[in-house]
Amino acid sequence: MRVLVVSAPMVGHVFPLVPLAAALRDAGHEVLLATGGGGLAVERAGLPVRDVAPGFDLGRIALPIMLRHPLIARAELAGTAGTRGAGLLFGALNDQLTDRVVALATEWRPDLVLHEPFAVAGAVAAARLGVPAVRQENALFDGRDLVRATTGRLGGTLRRHGLTELPPPAAALAVAPPSVTHQDGWPMRYASYIGGGELPGWLREPGARPRVLVSRSTLTGPGDEGPMPAVVAAAAQVDAEFVLVRPDRRSARALPGNVRVVDWIPLDAALPASAALVHHGGAGSVLGALVAGLPQLATVGAGDRRHNAELVARRGAGLALRPRDITAETLTRLVTDADLRTAAGQVSREIAAMPAPAELVSRLAALV
Repeated sequence: MRVLVVSAPMVGHVFPLVPLAAALRDAGHEVLLATGGGGLAVERAGLPVRDVAPGFDLGRIALPIMLRHPLIARAELAGTAGTRGAGLLFGALNDQLTDRVVALATEWRPDLVLHEPFAVAGAVAAARLGVPAVRQENALFDGRDLVRATTGRLGGTLRRHGLTELPPPAAALAVAPPSVTHQDGWPMRYASYIGGGELPGWLREPGARPRVLVSRSTLTGPGDEGPMPAVVAAAAQVDAEFVLVRPDRRSARALPGNVRVVDWIPLDAALPASAALVHHGGAGSVLGALVAGLPQLATVGAGDRRHNAELVARRGAGLALRPRDITAETLTRLVTDADLRTAAGQVSREIAAMPAPAELVSRLAALV
C-alpha cells in the first residue's frame, strides 16, 4: 500500500503525523510526506518528504487576511476567534497547496491519503484519485470543525478540481483523551516526533529539587509571547529548578541561580524526570505533558492557545494563565499541588489505554 501523508508546512502540524507514518513504513508500506516550510525538518525522521510549499512564508499569507478582517484578527490574538481566524488563514494556505498536492498525488498514485485537519488539500487529492482519505487529528479542536472552517474558503479551488464539496473521510483518527475533549473517529494514542537533539545526562534523572521544564512556541509573531520572561522573573522565589528550552536572547539574560538553559532537546525524553512543564499553550505541548502525567502551566494566548489551556484547567490537570499572571505563588502551586498531579496522572493512564499508532495500521490497510 502507498500512503501519501499531507500536512500544513509547519513543524507543529507535521511532527505529530510521524509516528503513524513510521508505523506504516515499518509494516512494509510505502510512505511519502507532503509538506513544506519548517515542516521539512521532518526529513530528520528518516521518511521521504516532498516540498509542496516552496518559498512558504506564513506572515505573507496572514498579514493581508488580518488587515482585511480586523475584528477577527483582534479576536485571534486574544484566543477568542474559535475557528474563524484559522479558517481564513488555512483556507488561503490550502488554496496555494492544493494544486501541488493533487499533482504530486497524480504522479505518485497513493492508495490512501492521510492528512491533518488543516491540510484539506490531501482530501481534495484523494477525491480526485478516488482513493480513501483519512483525517488524523493533531490539535484539541474537533477536526470536523476545522475542516469545515477551512473548506468554507475553498469553493473556487474545489470547483477547479471537479468537486462541489469535500467528501467525508473514510475514517478519522482521534488523539485527544476523552476526559479532556471529544473528537470524532477511531481513538489513537498521541505521539509526536520531537525533532532530534541530544538529551544531556543530567536531564535523565530527577534533580535535588523539583525540575520544571519551560518551553516556547516554534512560531514567532504577534501574540506569540511565551511564559519564559515571567518564569525567569519569579524563579528565584520558588524552591525548584527551572530549565529553559531554546530560550530567546531576552529570556536567557541575567538568570537566577536555579535557572538553566538547554538548546533543542527531545522534550518527551526529559519529561519523565521532571515535575512539571510550563509552555505556550500549543496542542503538542499540552498533549505531551498529559502523556507524561505531569502538571502543566499553559499560557492563555493567541490562536488555539486559550482553548487548549482552558481545557487543561477544566480537567484539573494544570493551570491556565496569562504570562503576566505567572508568579512565584503559581509556580509553587504547580509543583506542590497534589490534585493537579493526580488529575494529570489519570489522563496519562487514559492515553496509555488508547491504541498505539502501530495498532491502527491494519485498520487503515483494510480501507484500501
